[in-house]
Amino acid sequence: MAEHPDCALIRRGYEAFGKGDMETLGTLMTADVIHHVPGGHPMSGHHKGREHVLDHYRRLAEETGGTLRLDLESVLADGRGHVMTLHTARADRGDRGIEIRQGLFITVVGHKITDIDQCTADIDEEDTFWGTALS
Repeated sequence: MAEHPDCALIRRGYEAFGKGDMETLGTLMTADVIHHVPGGHPMSGHHKGREHVLDHYRRLAEETGGTLRLDLESVLADGRGHVMTLHTARADRGDRGIEIRQGLFITVVGHKITDIDQCTADIDEEDTFWGTALS
């Protein structure tokens, strides 16, 4: 059975993210994409617009010294433009480390990512990990 095109799009996004390929990742998003990150830490908030979202991803890499890895576990589509993912995020930051399950609820319109809602298994743990900016 062939994978749903929305799932294939999101898998390409995870692959590009993992390689640090922001150029490819940007081609998968609309210009007005929004990535919503939960919590009360410096990385949380509503990152609006392709360049702001890509800047957010670059900052994730900077803050973790390039150690952030997302191990994709599942990609699920509803056939109506919504995709859910589950992954385990692993990273080091200064003297802190984290390994945490996260998920994304993604909206796809016209074969492009328009909205990303991030969820986490433990908001408090993420707040502690990100604490304050190191850079």
